[in-house]
Order: sequence, then structure tokens, then C-alpha cells
Amino acid sequence: MTTAASSSTSTGRGIALSVLVATVAAGAVNSAIALIARALGADPNVIIGLQPAAYLVLTLIGTVLGAVGWVIVRNRASDPAAVLRVLVPAAVVVSLIPDLLLGLQAGWGVLWLVLMHPVVATAAVLAYRRFLPLPGARA
Repeated sequence: MTTAASSSTSTGRGIALSVLVATVAAGAVNSAIALIARALGADPNVIIGLQPAAYLVLTLIGTVLGAVGWVIVRNRASDPAAVLRVLVPAAVVVSLIPDLLLGLQAGWGVLWLVLMHPVVATAAVLAYRRFLPLPGARA
């Protein structure tokens, strides 16, 4: 019983720390991307995703959902690393669909939003590997 409680506390703490670290890191880089985009003429009134209220909230949502998915795969897959090697890039590609559809209307400025997706994924995976390590992973 103690092991299960301690494992769940450890997982909860790992999720919280990984989400915090990934969100702060990705949020900082995404802020730089948005500032560069605006400086180069992208209009945040047309591309709402370039507004901090939009990209910071979506960064947080992405890191939370990613952490939950990471934990599910870590706990249930027989080879979680192999599953995540396919699942993470697939999730990034699927997450691009709304931005690419928006690009049909808003033009090139949407490419700045597309850059934010791999930033969030990279920050998240690095944080998850640190705070939610996979079984058998080197420390």
C-alpha cells in the first residue's frame, strides 16, 4: 500500500514539475518567436495565436496533455520508449492541422505558430525524461 501511495505521489510530483519546467521553457521561446513574428510584420489581430494569452495557455494545455499521455504510455506499454518514438512526432503533426488550416486564410504569418509546436514538444520531452523517466532509462 505504501509503495502505491508513494508511486502515485512521485508521479503527481513528476507531472507537476515537468509541466512547470516545460511550460516556462517553451513559453519563453514561444514569446521570442511571437516577438520576432510581430517585428517582421505578422499581425496578432489576424493570427490570434501570436498573442501571449493564446500561445501561453495552449503551451500549458499541451504540456499537461503530453504529461498525462507520457505517464499512460510509461505505465501501460511493454516498450514505452518505442511507443513514444512514434507517438510524440505523430502528436506534433496532428497538432499542426489547425495552424495549417488557418494558414489558408491568414497566410505566411501562421508559419510562426507552426514553429511553436516543436518548441513545446522538445521542452516537454526533455522535462518528462527528467521528471517522469521511462523504465530502464539511464539517469
